[in-house]
Amino acid sequence: MSKTVYNPFESAQQQFDKVAESLGLDSGTRELLRQPMQEIHFTIPVKMDDGSTKVFKAYRIRHNDARGPAKGGIRFHPHETADTVRALSMWMTWKCAVVDIPLGGGKGGIVFDPHNLSANEQERLCRGYVRRLATQLGPNQDVPAPDVMSNGQHMLWMLDEYETISNGRYPSMITGKPVGMGGSLGRKEATGYGVVYVLKNLLKEMNIPIESTTASMQGFGNVGEYAARMYSELGGKIVAISCWNQVDAQSYTFRKLDGCDVEQLASIKDAFGGIDKEKAAALGYEVLPGEEWIKQDVDILIPAALENQITPAVFPNISKQVKVLCEAANGPTTPDCDPLIRERGIIVLPDFLCNAGGVTCSYFEQVQCSMNYFWDIDEVFEKLEYCMTKAFKAVYKLAVENDLYMRDAAYTIAIKRVAEAVKQRGWA
Repeated sequence: MSKTVYNPFESAQQQFDKVAESLGLDSGTRELLRQPMQEIHFTIPVKMDDGSTKVFKAYRIRHNDARGPAKGGIRFHPHETADTVRALSMWMTWKCAVVDIPLGGGKGGIVFDPHNLSANEQERLCRGYVRRLATQLGPNQDVPAPDVMSNGQHMLWMLDEYETISNGRYPSMITGKPVGMGGSLGRKEATGYGVVYVLKNLLKEMNIPIESTTASMQGFGNVGEYAARMYSELGGKIVAISCWNQVDAQSYTFRKLDGCDVEQLASIKDAFGGIDKEKAAALGYEVLPGEEWIKQDVDILIPAALENQITPAVFPNISKQVKVLCEAANGPTTPDCDPLIRERGIIVLPDFLCNAGGVTCSYFEQVQCSMNYFWDIDEVFEKLEYCMTKAFKAVYKLAVENDLYMRDAAYTIAIKRVAEAVKQRGWA
């Protein structure tokens, strides 16, 4: 198997460079957009429960805010790197632009595993993160949100620290908050539902009834669970779900060929998306190695975990039956695998279009907080489906009319919008 190590930021730049060249962007605009505008690398000292002090590395990176305040989650991961955060901030810029919301791209990260810290230690770490960044955050500057292994409680601690420092109430400075504390109804479902809104529209264009399709999924966190729920509710059949097991420190694939019961699996998963393998086996699921998810004879693959999962090394394992690659995760496919996917005739729903439901609903949360008026859940989902459908139709139309790979079509729309904002501001 290939030992190639993929740098996510280099992958993001390669994807950008390809489309920037085809658009004929001038060198100044190209150089501005292929790297972050601002990076902050810092450390956070935290007093642990045992009285000792540990120091944690952290990042906040702003890629581009020409179209509006930067927007992006804060990822908690023991292997977080600056280049991962750079890539994610860049993808956030394109994500906001492709769904045409007035925000830019940012991202944050703290290098740690929340499994290994108590709730009190996590709270002190969250508050420390905000103290180091207080002058850089805010509803008109940079708006964080949850990401991998962070959640609404973490966001609320950060909001409280920011408001204490600022001596006021600024609920729109952070999103993904609990409902009742400035959070929006529908936010927890938004990314996963957005994935399926886009998938549903693609299948309609392909004249394939969703209820006749099967899918295999990697990742069963918030995004994966709610994508699986909606897909199943619409009649699709999920035959396999792969996720990480914290106890064994490895991933497993849970397979049931006559269809996974998503509600059932959700009832036996932990707070970080890991399914209890003993309970799953008792319920009749085959427990297979983690990589088996990609080998299933299904119509749709849904990577909903981390980046760099679909590479030339694993591509031969993908069944000839697969028609659609639905990228619910950020950067799951490496650039050198795109030509293989296109040659096979698999249609890709690119990540920054497919999973933009989360940032779209975060934008809705900002708007509601600013108005101090909150919508009911049906209104949230109606607006979300409208935005995701509109974005998909624009990307699909461009791809068909110009014989473009769907990823290139999405990039073309997003980069054009950001480049135009940069030029109108006189930055390039």
